[in-house]
Amino acid sequence: MARHDRWLMLTTLAVLQALTIVTGVYAMTTDFSLGALTRQSPPTKPTASPPEGSPSVPVVTSGPVLAQLSVKPGDGPLSTKGTLTRQLTHALGDEALGNRVGAVVLDAVTGERIFAANADTPIVPASTTKIITCAVALASLGPDTRLSTRVVQGPKPDTAVLVGGGDPLIAGPSAKPGYPKQASLATLAARTAATLKSQNIRKIALSYDSSLFVGPAVPPGWKPNYIPDGEAAPVHALTMDEGRQDPRNKQPRVSNPPQYAAAAFAKLLAKQGITVSRSVRPGKAPAGATELGRVDSAPLYSLVEHTLTHSDNDMAEALLRLVAIKEGQQASVEGGAKAVIAVLQRLGVAQGVSLTDGSGLSPRNRISPTALAKVIAMSSSASQPNLHAIASGMPIAGFSGTLGNGRRFTGSDSRGQVGLVRAKTGTLNNVNTLAGMATTKDGRLVTFAFMADRVPVTAEPVLDRLAAIVARS
Repeated sequence: MARHDRWLMLTTLAVLQALTIVTGVYAMTTDFSLGALTRQSPPTKPTASPPEGSPSVPVVTSGPVLAQLSVKPGDGPLSTKGTLTRQLTHALGDEALGNRVGAVVLDAVTGERIFAANADTPIVPASTTKIITCAVALASLGPDTRLSTRVVQGPKPDTAVLVGGGDPLIAGPSAKPGYPKQASLATLAARTAATLKSQNIRKIALSYDSSLFVGPAVPPGWKPNYIPDGEAAPVHALTMDEGRQDPRNKQPRVSNPPQYAAAAFAKLLAKQGITVSRSVRPGKAPAGATELGRVDSAPLYSLVEHTLTHSDNDMAEALLRLVAIKEGQQASVEGGAKAVIAVLQRLGVAQGVSLTDGSGLSPRNRISPTALAKVIAMSSSASQPNLHAIASGMPIAGFSGTLGNGRRFTGSDSRGQVGLVRAKTGTLNNVNTLAGMATTKDGRLVTFAFMADRVPVTAEPVLDRLAAIVARS
């Protein structure tokens, strides 16, 4: 190496070292941090998580983040309609879709139809029903609502009643921690035992009250194999681990979820030093009874995200009945269906929706593509902050939930859009649906719904192709 080159290299290294020292001194003297770069003040001290059962805090949504972007969603130019129409029309002609297909693509901000084919035709939605159920729950109940499971004093001081509050995710003694954090029967037993011991009571008669939900435990249209196959449990207001005998496995489901949960609770009380004197039986909690213990679920927005990501049938059915209560209807599947329409009418999207369950297992449900796409568009709107969990809960293509199972967006015509589509899937015999959102290559946020209910075998690859066409438009 020439003497001049060596001198130049040494000089450069010296300058870089000096710059590093100056930067370090500046950081120590001015509290320089990543927060300074992002114009955020660093936290003054660690913040403890609130204890279980404490009042909920407002939902933190993506709104403030989006508000700081230089280009807001919807500011990009619309896709060329002619090109998009030609590509979608060609894909919709695929024989795998069968002979009844509905499709729509909407601009999320303006609501303008970018593409439509049988868009207002009510079609069997399968699990995309959960989009409607969850949106209605968020709009009616509010995203911070929590579901409470309680123990109250019975008609005598040495009696107690376990009262179901509609939370099917409450964790039994064998459950493992998950997300969202579940309310726990073990915690409820510990709290109840502490209250009883403070009253010098160590032996009780226990009953259970699951009367919050009424009507048939199996919605109309459900096939006889759904419960044995583990698709869902009979719908009750008191259910542990979604009625699973083993919370790690989809099946088998228990035939009497309230009794199963109450029996487990009695054993948990015994571990806390409270003897349950006789067999646990159904009963009714006295009006205004003193509360002995209580646990609360995660906030509703977390439950909605879970329901959509994992296509949770049990949670969706519970939400339908809880909305019915809030809307002044009977807490049954029929009351829930009426309540859904009432809430959708307030949102302005009731046309083309008719439900007979909340999960989409029933082939009697009907929803139009337009209704689905409109509700999804609302979930991205600053004017509907309560609905944001719909957008954040939908699976991401190739990554999460029912779009992350290794079977979706794997074709040569769709795998290029992995990670660029958020959507809820729907699958029943002869039914395939996909509804969600994507940002076009020019930065326009659009929502879509593609639905087919006379599918010969499977249309999932075609639906993935349709969504991919929208995402790369």
